[in-house]
Amino acid sequence: MVMSAKERKLSRLGSCKGSAVAGGCGGGGGSPAARGHRSAAASAAGPQRRLFAALFAFLCAGVVVIGGVHVIGGVDVLVPDAASFRPVLRTAWPSGTLNAISSDAGAQQAGGGADTVLPSVQIRHAVGFPDRVLLILKDGSSLPAPERFECLYSPANSSELRYRALLAVSLPDGSRLVHCPAEPSGMDISLSLSLSPPVAPLQWDRLVYTALVDTRDNSTVVFSKGMNLRPGRLGVASRYQCVFGRDLSKPKHVLTSPVISAAQEIFRCVTPARIRRYLRMSTDANSNGDTDDKPMLVSIRTKGQRDSTLPSIAEPEPLPRYNRHRRQKAHSMCVCTMLRNQARFLREWIIYHSHIGVERWFIYDNNSDDDIEQVLNTMDPSRYNITRHLWPWMKSQEAGFAHCALRARESCEWVGFIDIDEFLHFPGNQTLADILQNYSNRRRIGELRTACHSFGPSGRTKIPKKGVTTGYTCRLAAPERHKSIVRPDALNPSLINVVHHFHLKEGVRYVNIGQGVMLINHYKYQVWEVFKDKFSGRVATYVADWQDEENVGSRDRAPGLGTKPVEPEDWPRRFCEVYDTGLKDFVHKAFTDPDTGSLPW
Repeated sequence: MVMSAKERKLSRLGSCKGSAVAGGCGGGGGSPAARGHRSAAASAAGPQRRLFAALFAFLCAGVVVIGGVHVIGGVDVLVPDAASFRPVLRTAWPSGTLNAISSDAGAQQAGGGADTVLPSVQIRHAVGFPDRVLLILKDGSSLPAPERFECLYSPANSSELRYRALLAVSLPDGSRLVHCPAEPSGMDISLSLSLSPPVAPLQWDRLVYTALVDTRDNSTVVFSKGMNLRPGRLGVASRYQCVFGRDLSKPKHVLTSPVISAAQEIFRCVTPARIRRYLRMSTDANSNGDTDDKPMLVSIRTKGQRDSTLPSIAEPEPLPRYNRHRRQKAHSMCVCTMLRNQARFLREWIIYHSHIGVERWFIYDNNSDDDIEQVLNTMDPSRYNITRHLWPWMKSQEAGFAHCALRARESCEWVGFIDIDEFLHFPGNQTLADILQNYSNRRRIGELRTACHSFGPSGRTKIPKKGVTTGYTCRLAAPERHKSIVRPDALNPSLINVVHHFHLKEGVRYVNIGQGVMLINHYKYQVWEVFKDKFSGRVATYVADWQDEENVGSRDRAPGLGTKPVEPEDWPRRFCEVYDTGLKDFVHKAFTDPDTGSLPW
């Protein structure tokens, strides 16, 4: 008789149930000998099962722990690898937090001497100048005082040289710079407190040193040394191209783009779409505390039979995003200045210009080693909106002003480019606000030019205790040159500027403001103690240093002084043709404390 599948299944289940008393179905059935054999085998396999179970539990726990860490670390971020332009998956663990932990641990030992090591201090770039080596540190590096560490020089096949750092500067925006003595030829450099390997300095005279990404027209503005373009004129843009990549020495791993304009030390080129995407993703990653160990760089390549690319440390930095829907900017009047060791005059300059209507200050610090940080810390941030920007690049004032104009463009309607010893003065009845209002609605006016009166020592031999505006009252009769207040939106895209005035867009013009309305008191020739400091160098690119035997008769020099920092016997009486107390009288009226007779600076 043939049984169906269902009957066979029921028969098996029945036989199992029937034999339950005899040892159960399957593993429990069979003869006593067979059951004993299986029981012994089961006893022998028990420890192996327990070992396997323990191992399995350990692996599961590891997966849970790793998963927990991953959750704490944050969401993974997709970051493009610029060398090959392929996305790379990188965890968004907040490296800034880890750096802070290591920095705090190192800071507790910072008094331990020059050999203290801080793991967070990492050298990103090194640049060799004639008188020093500049070390640019990775953002987040925590620096002790310069006397607590040393610069290390590593020559081949020789012992290590050690010198104390000249200057160490840190700013809240993440900028970290260390100035070391000039290195002997052919040596690499490092720091005693850093684990970074020695770095070979790049030479300043051939270098791309900074870059800004302009979102208005999707261009990158590149600042360089070594192209030797003529001042005040446009170069031939087609001779050059911009090069983007992590490693510019590998042509297959870079992107190139055409140069739109080339002038002086500034090149403007198209920003490739891949670079724009990379920068957006990098900005998001950096906001999460993640930073690139090998950042994106941009450089300038000269096209031709001998293609050459300038060495570069320039990491493209996005400008504030353009808001085309904004009707009014945050500030009507801002000021850009570049200074070096002028801290003792800074309070008077800021407080005075705040009173007459300046709302925002961009201070480009060209390697000051005086008390500028302490002075700025005394200025109430709720009253004085001041940004100090480190600008260590020598003889690059024009480039610095162009850089500042771009940074100020989105927030400032007008920007004045004046020095720390220059004070806007209004002899008539109009104020700064009146003058700006007169021209703000005239969009074809892009620059207001005002004459400068140069003041001399006014018979003094010592620095006036109440400030320059009340201390110097005798000047030359004729004005020297002019300075400018510009509308950043009206500047020519080339950003050409010479002696504090810019080239403007086509169809935009400047106006000269009459001396009876607005002028500048330029306290150019102060007491010798102050004036002699100018012999340390000039910041303007196309102006000869004081001690150079070049353009000795230029108006940029002191007439009759020559090229030696030796005080003439009649210095206190020089440059005195007209007594002018107009600004002094205004300052006493506006600022003198009626109870004490003192001035606020």
